[in-house]
This record gives sequence, C-alpha cells and structure tokens, in this order.
Amino acid sequence: MPERVMLPTGVARGQAVLIDGGKFAEVGPAAKLLAAHRDLQPVRLDGHLLMPGFVDAHHHLTQAFGKAQSFGQPSEIFKTIWEPLEHALDERTAYLSAKLAALEALRGGFTTVADAGTRAPVDVAAVARGAEEAGLRCVLSKIVSSGKGGEEHLDRWDSHPLIHPSLAIAVPEDATREVLTRTSKLCAEAGAVLQIHVNEHLASVERSLKSVGRRPVEHLHHIGALGPHVLGSHATLLTPGEMRMLADTGTAISYNPVASAWKGNAVAHAIMLAAMGVRFGTGTDGTRGDGFRLVDAAETAQRLAYGMASGDSTCGAGKMWLDHATSLGADALGLGKVTGRIAVGLAADYLVVRTDVPEMTPSWDLEWELVRLANRDQITAVVVAGRLRLWQGWPPDWDGRALVAQAARVGPEVVRRAGLQRVDPTPDS
Repeated sequence: MPERVMLPTGVARGQAVLIDGGKFAEVGPAAKLLAAHRDLQPVRLDGHLLMPGFVDAHHHLTQAFGKAQSFGQPSEIFKTIWEPLEHALDERTAYLSAKLAALEALRGGFTTVADAGTRAPVDVAAVARGAEEAGLRCVLSKIVSSGKGGEEHLDRWDSHPLIHPSLAIAVPEDATREVLTRTSKLCAEAGAVLQIHVNEHLASVERSLKSVGRRPVEHLHHIGALGPHVLGSHATLLTPGEMRMLADTGTAISYNPVASAWKGNAVAHAIMLAAMGVRFGTGTDGTRGDGFRLVDAAETAQRLAYGMASGDSTCGAGKMWLDHATSLGADALGLGKVTGRIAVGLAADYLVVRTDVPEMTPSWDLEWELVRLANRDQITAVVVAGRLRLWQGWPPDWDGRALVAQAARVGPEVVRRAGLQRVDPTPDS
C-alpha cells in the first residue's frame, strides 16, 4: 500500500497492488483489495511512490570496465576503445563486466536493459549469467553479421524468465543485403527484436552512401528490412524522409541523449519522432546506469537542441519522458506485454521511490518532479519479477560490494591488455 502508484493513466493515491507468481495479480483501490484479501498482511509504504522500473533501450554490458576511457574522445570510438576492450575479455571477465553493469543498472532503477551484442570472443551465456545472477531482465543480443547462429540463439533462450533473446547487426554495412533481410525476417517470425545502430555519426552515414548509395535507414527501408521488430539505435542524423520511413514501418528507435552529449554528432529529434508516431525508448548506451538522470537528460537535450529554437517551453513535459523510459521503452523492445507498466498480468518489475524528501516538498506535479528533481538515492527498493533485487542500493541476497572490489582488481588489467587508443594521454590512476 504505497502512498502513490504510477498507473498508465497517471499517478494516483489510495491504490494498492497484489503480487502473485512474480506478476501483478490485482491493481486497484486499496480499500477494495483490503476487503477482498483480509487474510493477507498489507505492506504500508507511506511517503513512497510505486512506479514501473526504468527500461534501458540500449546498453553494452561488456563495456563496463572502460567507461571513463571514452571521455573526451572523438565520436566513433568503437574502433579505438570499445572493440579493443571487448576483444580483451574472456569468459570470466565478460561475466564480471556484465554483472557489474547489471548491478549499476539496478542501482539506477532499471529493471530491464537491452544489450546490443558483444564483440568479446566468448559465448554470450557469460553475459546472460551476469545479468541473471544480478536479477536484471535483459534483452540479450547475439551479433550475427555473418548470417550464422541466429536460430540457435533464439531457441536457446526461448521462454527464459529474465533473458529475452535478440539478434544484432552492429551497423548495416557490416552485413550483406541478403543477411540483413534474412535476419530481419527471422526476428519478425520469432517475435524477437533485431538491434542495429543506424545514422549515429556523420562518418557512418557517409560510409553507407559510399558503399550502397543510400543512408543507413534508407538502405534498410529499400531492402525491406525495417519493421515493428527492428530497434534502431541512436538515429541522431535522420532526414524527414527517414523519419517517415520509420513511422510508416513501425520501426522503433532508442533515443540515447547522454551518448549524444558524451560523444555524438547530434541529438535525435525525439519530440519530432513522437509527433510523427515513431516508437522509441530511452537508452543509456552504457554511459551511466541512472534512470532519473537519463529522463532529465532526455528532456534537457530536447530543450537545448530544439525547444529553445522553436519557443517550446514544455518539450513533451514530464509524463512523456517517464512513459518513454518505462512503458514505451518496453514496447520498443517488444516487451510491451511483459513489463513497463503497473498493470494486471504484467511482470512485477517496479521501484519503491521515497518522495517525502526536501527536494520534492511541497509536491505540485510529481511527474515533472521525478524528471527534474528525483535522484537515485531515493530508490528504496528495486523489484524484478516480484523478487526484491535491491534494498537501499545493494542486493539483499548476494555480496554486491565484493563484486565491486573484484571488478576494481580485474578491470584495470583488462584495459591494459586492450591497448586502447586515446587522443590524449591516459590519465594517471
């Protein structure tokens, strides 16, 4: 019985939820639920909000050890930072990186993340194990640019309670036309998501123009590879025509505002995408696993890049960004019928957030306040599939601090082995 519950229709008082079998069994007026279940002892949560867990629509779980190595680097850092880093991982260190990233995500209020696929020379089961042990719901990709291994990956994780299989092609130019269309069709038939970076940087757009004569989204549309099962990552450099292609085909996008600030060429025009009916969620790109800072960045980036120039003082307002960070993010990942809302039949993936704090008192518009004022330290509990995964920032059933200590020992050795290329000297440790 929380003080307030964030329902699909908005924040409401006097509500309660009943959880059974890891799902929301009942949601409704507290008095009604108490009367119907007199044999149950209610849990009172005065001064707290119960809200859906955040959904990270774009992550790289095996990049956790080198995050700060990307600071101050040119936009296309995957060649100089991320590929060498991931290639330096083995089964053990890939697992540690994934579990560390999963713990950070949970601490930031994410109950679901979409991993875009690792280039590490390991079985992706290592990534799955790290996420599963931490208790994080994960859309787990396998990169299949060669056209091989897709069916096996989808079958391997079919019906897993927390791991949802996905296929990935890093960028369209990594695969032939035949592989792109065949993989897209395979995902559509299997009800899985195809994750692919599109129109992220000017260099990638120009490579596509030189190699196939079309921009990335144009190329995917031309060969019939777009559709509701496709999740295009970043999409910061879209023409109006490409936006129309995305809207007409039902293709989803991950809007990654922090990645734009840290190493991008542009900010995706998210409020335009919303106006045109393009489905999208918000993603971290592995930058920082903090859901409240992500929604703040999502709104702020739109205001600075587009709202100020057009005199738009709302830029979607608070509810829009919370929706895209929860329910609409789940929809973009093909999990709209699984998670993302406080609703009967969906997985009990939720946060218990303290709201009786100085920063949010008195409260006038909770949704705006959550976007602009809330902090990670207000998250009292994180629950995934009805199970408590974090209490006051740390897991109650395994040693999160020991994992952090282990990562502090192992991570620097992985980075040294990777031989990263930075445009400025590596800072002193």
